[in-house]
Formats: sequence, structure tokens, C-alpha cells
Amino acid sequence: MITAKVHSIETMGLVDGPGIRVVVFMQGCRLRCLYCHNPDTWDLKGGFEVTVEELLNKVKRYKVYFQRSNGGVTLSGGEPLLQPDFVIEFFKRCKQEGIHTALDTSGYGIGKYDEILKWTDLVLLDIKHINDIEHKKLTGFNRHGFFEFLNSVKRNQNKLWIRHVVVPKITDGEDHIRKLARFINSIPNVERVELLPYHVHGVNKYESMNIEYRLKEVPPLDKERLEKLYSILNEELYDKKIQKIAM
Repeated sequence: MITAKVHSIETMGLVDGPGIRVVVFMQGCRLRCLYCHNPDTWDLKGGFEVTVEELLNKVKRYKVYFQRSNGGVTLSGGEPLLQPDFVIEFFKRCKQEGIHTALDTSGYGIGKYDEILKWTDLVLLDIKHINDIEHKKLTGFNRHGFFEFLNSVKRNQNKLWIRHVVVPKITDGEDHIRKLARFINSIPNVERVELLPYHVHGVNKYESMNIEYRLKEVPPLDKERLEKLYSILNEELYDKKIQKIAM
């Protein structure tokens, strides 16, 4: 019996894929992003255990909402790619039930990507940084793992939504956004790009877990700056059909 460790489940999600969705936040993540607002998902030993059958039965209760809104289920995290056998079997069962599947990921897993993506309708891919040195400063890891997963996405021709967190003084430079756009131009099947404004909503979790929050002096990104960066992104993207989601 295949099981997974899960942090929490949101039953009426509206921002992690199309339509109304059940969003499953899975436990465990290798990255240590400076701006992470869910440090309670890092430890793979945390959360609660669930079987494929248990989770599928829960998700199936919302099929009427999926059908009316073109929604489905999204596996998020943490990092779902750290529990590949569960993702494969769960997504396979979802497809048999006619449920749309989305994978919200940073691309840092432990393999079996082609098999996972065979059952994945949509990938929500988080691009942390487009500079190797800055990427390691931001996440603790180089970009090799990211490219391994991205290459698998390209091979399998999965539809892609790109997400990028914009942090003042780290990823909010205008030249940085231009380079990001050029990188996105090199990726096929991108349908949507979201610039996510940095916020401080998770700082209290660090305090309760006695973990140092290393961006405590960084203010949230303001709306005007985000709009400016979106205008630059729009100018640089070759495919003008890509949907850009403003704040």
C-alpha cells in the first residue's frame, strides 16, 4: 500500500491551477528558500500519513465542482517530487476518474520524472532564480536539479505555468526580469507566467519553530513595483499569447 506524508489539504483552492481545485500540500522539501513561508513543510517526517485510496476518495467528493469550473487536483508542498511513487499512483488514479491533475513544484525531487509527467496535465513550475550563484544563495542548491526536471517536462511536452517570487533587492531588478523573460522564451508549452510578490505572512512560523528568518529586514513588494516589472516582462516575451497575471 502506497502512502504519503501530507502537511494539509485545501478543498476549494482557486489559485493553484485552473478552476476550483483540491490542493494537497505534501510534506518534505530539500530547498531552504530565504522567503519560504511554510518552514513547517520542510521535514519529510512531519504531517500525517494518507494512502492513495484515502486521498482519492476525498478528492472525488468535489468532482461536481471540478466539472463546473474545469478544475481538478493539485499536488503542492513542500515538494511533491520527494514522494514520487505516491504521486505516480495517485495521479494515475485521478486520470482514470477523469480528474485534471496539476503538479506545483520547484523541480527538486529524487527521479521518476517521466513516469510522473505521463499522468500530469499541468506543471506549475517555480523558477527561483536565473543566475547560478544567486540561486544557491537563495535556496541552498545549484540549478542542476531544476534543469533535470525541466528537461523531462520538455520531453513529455507538458503544459506549463511559470511562477517566480519577486523579492526586493534579490529578484526585483529590471535586468533580472528581462533575463527571466528570455529564459522563459526558450521553454516550450508555457501558457501563463505569474510574478508572485514577496510577503511576510509566514514570519510567525519561524518564530514559533525557533528558526532564524533571514529576510526580516526586507519589506513586502509593493503593487506599483510589481506592475512595472510585469510591463517589462510583457515587452520581452516573444509569445504574446502567454497569459500574464497581474496583482
